[in-house]
Amino acid sequence: MPSVPILDGKGKSSQTLEVPADVFGVTPRVPLLHQAVVKEMAARRAGTHSTRGRSQVSGGGRKPWKQKGTGRARQGSIRATQWKGGGKPFGPRPRKYAKQMPSEMRRAALREAVSAKIGAGQLSVVETLGVTDPKTRALTTRLKDLGITGQVTLVVVSRVTEELQRAARNVPWLVLETPGHVSVYQLIRHERVLFEKDALQTLERTLHPDGPIASPPAAEPAAAPAPARAPRAAKATATAKSPSKSPRRPRA
Repeated sequence: MPSVPILDGKGKSSQTLEVPADVFGVTPRVPLLHQAVVKEMAARRAGTHSTRGRSQVSGGGRKPWKQKGTGRARQGSIRATQWKGGGKPFGPRPRKYAKQMPSEMRRAALREAVSAKIGAGQLSVVETLGVTDPKTRALTTRLKDLGITGQVTLVVVSRVTEELQRAARNVPWLVLETPGHVSVYQLIRHERVLFEKDALQTLERTLHPDGPIASPPAAEPAAAPAPARAPRAAKATATAKSPSKSPRRPRA
């Protein structure tokens, strides 16, 4: 069963965290990882590029010169594709570059990317990042204590607070992410990967081969005993007879 080092406050591996082999101990497959990265990079493309064809540029309604007798090549419009300022032939048009990939393949690629980082010794775990001051110095000092100084690093936390986001936005070599949004490209691109313990366990439950596993329910506090109710008053047994709506007509 593979294990991940848990760093203490001084950046030393005080203990290890064992992870299941069927989740984070699989053999990476390069074609699958390549397909996942291509899909992610294609989804980032805006696809808003556009050019104008011959029928969309302005001008050129008149024939520039007569068909014969000038010694020049015959032309029908100054906005043809061979003219300066003319239309673009077969230019790019707005389109979507998104690629389809089954969810099982995406989850398998993410398992293999994490497994590759664990096998290379580039993934470590910390109990909690513990940065509450929205200052870049506080975050970089904390990472320096953990042995991270300038490497391209991916930090996966359970929850991105506003203070942590403000502290990390001025660090060019740092990317902050949550376990629900971490991707294969991010894991492969970064030299160091730092997980909070809860974030790694959440990702482990999400990527289980048998399907996502629900997180264990939090222990609820014991409910206070309900106060004793007063006995209800006995209902009256005698009920008044309601009078008829209309008097009965006598028989003839």
